[in-house]
Amino acid sequence: MEGTEVPVAVPTGVPALATEPRFAQRLRQCLEQERLLDGRYGLQRVPGGRVAVPLLPEKLSQLCLPAEVPCELLGIQDPVPSRAARRRSPAQRLREELRRLLGAGWSGELQRDVPHAWQRHGDLVLLSEDSFRAEPWERLGSALGETVAAALGARRVARRGRVMPDGMRSPRVTLLLGQHGWVEHVDNGIRYTFDVTKCMFSPGNITEKLRVASLPCSGEVVVDLYAGIGYFTLPFLVHAGAAFVHACEWNSHAVEALHRSLVLNGVRDRCHIHSGDSRQLQLRDVADRVNLGLIPSSEEGWPVACRVLKKATGGVLHIHHNVETRPALPQSAVLLAERGSAEAASPGGEAQHLAQHGGEETLGARLRPEWQSWAEGTAARIQGLLAQLHGRPWRSSVLHIEPVKSYAPHVHHLVLDLECRPVLPV
Repeated sequence: MEGTEVPVAVPTGVPALATEPRFAQRLRQCLEQERLLDGRYGLQRVPGGRVAVPLLPEKLSQLCLPAEVPCELLGIQDPVPSRAARRRSPAQRLREELRRLLGAGWSGELQRDVPHAWQRHGDLVLLSEDSFRAEPWERLGSALGETVAAALGARRVARRGRVMPDGMRSPRVTLLLGQHGWVEHVDNGIRYTFDVTKCMFSPGNITEKLRVASLPCSGEVVVDLYAGIGYFTLPFLVHAGAAFVHACEWNSHAVEALHRSLVLNGVRDRCHIHSGDSRQLQLRDVADRVNLGLIPSSEEGWPVACRVLKKATGGVLHIHHNVETRPALPQSAVLLAERGSAEAASPGGEAQHLAQHGGEETLGARLRPEWQSWAEGTAARIQGLLAQLHGRPWRSSVLHIEPVKSYAPHVHHLVLDLECRPVLPV
């Protein structure tokens, strides 16, 4: 651009040159040719009937004001994104902003460190543990978090680490920007609040949370043996209509999050939180339904689940487990899920409800032989535990097997709905 190089004061906001509308396009072309144009933002009107053309902040020292175009340097506080910027995906915007931040230090190796996906919880984005691990990123300090936040439309940024082997699946999370990790996440109209630096949130369980919300729990007492931050406790209370839930949890941070979420959703008076090891739970003979939402196995909780079931009428257990499956078999070797005998389900009970509420679609899903074998073996063991506990025969019936998600190669997270009833004397 021909003109005189002049010292300029750095303005607050996004730097731009303001000119008369008739000169705006010419000025834009000149800045683009000199690689001074900030393509993230478009031209926009400013006071005085002028048009502002955005400049790259790092190129201000190279600015030569064109003598033939009357213009003034100013700062824009609320810049309007350009059309090209609006078309870019968040991941593309993030890469471009980071490339601009690093300048000559940008490399293909660093690009591989830039995340392609993340979790969003309100105004906080949670990055994966393999994000920004190279040493040059660490040198950026707070500028890294600020750049990520600006590109992704967030106010706080955190990065996951490996889950700690402490029995509570406590996360290692580093805040890159922000003062605290408390967030709010909304699923199916339910508000969950938790501290991302202290508690895990599993979006992979959304299908099971939706299913729990549709169960017929009106008037029931539910025991949730592994409540966490309320993944299933809250759907039981808010949507499924449970009269009361006993929520058991031994992670103090999750207990605090659960308490806050119960208050947020207006159901605190219908839940008692039992803080501590659920294996030491002193409840007996109270539950119509028990949720055992622990993987890879909830087996240590089976005796407790049997003790809390109502001994006179029994109830339903929802048993979570990771089941290993051999590589896919031919279509002819795959079994269909079984509903259980009509005699085993109580009149008008859960089997009927599932059929009326779209359950056939899930129950008709093709299940592997290993899944069916695991369900039948679990049913037999629970039946034996109940008979031993109460000194009389019990009957257990498989109502449903729900595949939640693939946990690892050839390993699936399943939920068994098991109906358990005492055999009444003839």
